[in-house]
Amino acid sequence: MRGVLDIPEDLIELQGRIADSLVEVERVFGEQLASDLLPVDAMCAHVERYRGKMLRPTLVMLCGAVADPDGEFGSRAHVIAGAVCEMVHMATLVHDDVLDEAEIRRRGKTLNELRGNEAAVILGDYLIASAYALCSSLESPVPSRIVGNASAVMCTGELLQLHNRENLSLDEGTYFEILERKTAALIGASCELGALCSLGFGRGDDPVVGALRAYGRSMGVAFQIQDDVLDLTGTEEVVGKSVGKDLEKGKLTYPVIHHLGALGGERRGQSLGWIRSIAGGDASATGRLLEAIRSTGSIEAARVRAGSLVDEAKRSLDMVGENAGSSMLRVLADAVVRRDH
Repeated sequence: MRGVLDIPEDLIELQGRIADSLVEVERVFGEQLASDLLPVDAMCAHVERYRGKMLRPTLVMLCGAVADPDGEFGSRAHVIAGAVCEMVHMATLVHDDVLDEAEIRRRGKTLNELRGNEAAVILGDYLIASAYALCSSLESPVPSRIVGNASAVMCTGELLQLHNRENLSLDEGTYFEILERKTAALIGASCELGALCSLGFGRGDDPVVGALRAYGRSMGVAFQIQDDVLDLTGTEEVVGKSVGKDLEKGKLTYPVIHHLGALGGERRGQSLGWIRSIAGGDASATGRLLEAIRSTGSIEAARVRAGSLVDEAKRSLDMVGENAGSSMLRVLADAVVRRDH
């Protein structure tokens, strides 16, 4: 995960192999999106700047290495699966920026800010269509079914979140249902695909595949909780994208839900008033609300919850055996809750 991992010496060689594989992922990604229309190429080139941590392709490679430690995890199938997962992910970023009216992504202007919502929505669709076209080049229909199912689940998560905008009574159960669908589904699918590319696409019932998928899903929820914390506490310069968008759009996240649950009476009413003010465009209430959230220990509670999910993810690896790949997955899981961008 670029710019985030602190790699132990004994994993440097594996990191180099992962880096080489990611270069191939980027090459295939670019080739698949190439268009005979210059305006489309220009927009695709802009969106390619959104590539940051490359978490999902990295997971494809690492889970491939875990499933078959003596094999070649950088095979054509692994590269294609990595590129497909990154395309689907980037399509969601483009669409999310439209929904959130975000102006900054990867420290540059978003596509919707530069070209408008219409172009951004259609380009997101182009990314999704390109991902499925690329996935269909694999020798089995299984990867397409996995990616298709994950994409559908992600859409249901987004719809559930939209349904609960400005729902100031949102409970933890619904919040985690949103995260399981919106973020964990594709991360879990990336891990599953990496394992199957090594073991064979007919091995979906293999316990190793299930363990790696479970690892990805737990880590995916932890990753999103940390994103939610950064949206509250981070700065645009460090995080590299527009922050404060969750409250602006009336989305309650774990720190806010925890904060409201810790209050009663007048103090709860005061915080609810600040949340309504922020959603109504009054940014001056943000500082007061954040101070109140900190006072109830809700930022720390979110970090603790993310940490417990990381521990759960690492426990999923207990049955896959010790090798360089599983060691790197543990390092990667820890990095999820340490990152500041």
